[in-house]
Amino acid sequence: MAQRELLPSDVLPEHYDLTLEPDIEKFAFDGVVKITCDVQVATDSISVHAHELVLSAASFTPSQGSVCQSDSIALRTKAKTAVIGFEEVLPVGKGVLEIKFRGTLNDQMSGFYRSQYTDSKGVKRFMATTQFEAIDARKCFPCWDEPARKATFVVTMIYPSNLTAISNMPPSSQETRADGKKKEIFMVTPKMSTYLLAFCVGEFEFVSTQTKSGVLARIFACPGNSARCNFALKCCIRALEFYDEFFGIPYPLPKMDMIAIPDFSAGAMENWGLVTYREVALLCDESTVSATQKHRICTVIAHELAHQWFGNLVTMEWWDDLWLNEGFANWMQTFCSDRLFPQWHIWESYVGMEQQRALQLDALRSSHPIQVPIKKAEEVEEVFDAISYCKGGSVVRMIYRVLGEKHFQEGLQLYFSRHKYSNTRTIDLWNAWKEVSGKPIDKMMSSWTEQMGFPVLEVLNDPFSTGQVELKQSWFLADGSKETGDDAKVWFCPVIVATDKGEAPVSFLEQKTGKV
Repeated sequence: MAQRELLPSDVLPEHYDLTLEPDIEKFAFDGVVKITCDVQVATDSISVHAHELVLSAASFTPSQGSVCQSDSIALRTKAKTAVIGFEEVLPVGKGVLEIKFRGTLNDQMSGFYRSQYTDSKGVKRFMATTQFEAIDARKCFPCWDEPARKATFVVTMIYPSNLTAISNMPPSSQETRADGKKKEIFMVTPKMSTYLLAFCVGEFEFVSTQTKSGVLARIFACPGNSARCNFALKCCIRALEFYDEFFGIPYPLPKMDMIAIPDFSAGAMENWGLVTYREVALLCDESTVSATQKHRICTVIAHELAHQWFGNLVTMEWWDDLWLNEGFANWMQTFCSDRLFPQWHIWESYVGMEQQRALQLDALRSSHPIQVPIKKAEEVEEVFDAISYCKGGSVVRMIYRVLGEKHFQEGLQLYFSRHKYSNTRTIDLWNAWKEVSGKPIDKMMSSWTEQMGFPVLEVLNDPFSTGQVELKQSWFLADGSKETGDDAKVWFCPVIVATDKGEAPVSFLEQKTGKV
């Protein structure tokens, strides 16, 4: 395993109280963050992630003791960190780290950034929004920007009174200050990773309704677009209700907001309780929209809502397991959409597009394993591609077929209940499915995720004369080339034999050749 580059573990975060005051006209923001920390080892410095921020002052107040001012703040640009030094050694125990900072509402579609749109009168306007995954929360506020450093968050936003602000949670209080600005405090979040925090400030319209269990769902868009939000709202409600039942754990937040952002780098981002989308992935006119576009909107919504449990409630420990996060959602978006709209026959397009894309890329010698060791968080973007999404989703589809829906669902429910609000590794999910089914999921899946490529199976006999199927596996390559060592590759292959008379239980081909 690559040695991960992490912040020191001598001080750990537990809660963030974050106050931000964005200036959308000057493209800047001021902020103060008060981080409740647990000092594990007495130290005279604290390292946090910070990038493209100006840190002006810092202090630490032990739970029992007087405030200790920082005497140095050293920004390490290459590492995207800041080391805050103190005049004296900080004692072991709880305390509050307070940092004042300033940043820029950039135009790079990352961190806390500005997005431009044109209003109904043709005037250019701006909104402020966020995109923190994978490592850009540090562009907005100093933090422990690692998925395993989960904490709770309270966001306070100070902004012009003619605008609207939304965040992961509903507001708990709002007041108008003497200067005419609103000060809005949002409810405390569940324990979660920094990359899932989100907030938007601007002029918005929305449509809303509630799920059967009382969760408020709202679809936000720039002014003039509320009529194009209705199909997304229907998909949101139906998908949330489906997941509540299938995952066995009700959606844990009081509301689910979705917002269409004019300038957005990804298709969508699964921030807990505030999912952000490209406009084309959320908005449509139901009277004129094509079937293909409706399919896309539904599957993207189903993908992001699957993450509310798989990724948000239970989060990977480190970025080398992000493939499972995305691979699972890639499969789940199709599974959910098929249940919501069976008339679409969406699995047929999945096999013809998603799975074929994976097969096409994975049949090349230049392919790579699904699971790639990641040393630096910055490497995520380099290794994350269609192999991760499409092959990842296809191997989850294979697991579903091997287990059957009952054991697949039971394993997921066990996984969620065992690891909610915490972090896991891929093996934890394999173990949950193995535990409920008795099948060697862990052994099978390591051969599919830790080596690249896939096998072609050759039938060596006439099964009707012997009653058994004799099989041989070999590495399939699109160019048909052969090199030394190719024959050493072996996959743990699930095999299901079926005729017009019925289907045999799943068998496994573990060696180069075998009979099932």
